[in-house]
Amino acid sequence: MSDAYDYFREHAIAAVRKARALPPGQSKQKQRTVARVYQLLSKEAALAPTIHHLDDFRAARGRERQIGR
Repeated sequence: MSDAYDYFREHAIAAVRKARALPPGQSKQKQRTVARVYQLLSKEAALAPTIHHLDDFRAARGRERQIGR
């Protein structure tokens, strides 16, 4: 396992917890989608070099910030 795997995994867990705390609706669905993206990034980071996942990670973080507004 790499450090990137652990990093992405922690973000996935935090995103799932945030989604569970939201009331049912579009924001909750978006947050769950962000959590799935983090989970997929963690799986890919376990198998491949992590430098290629930075753009995906930044995009997911941006979407998560938009949900919080």
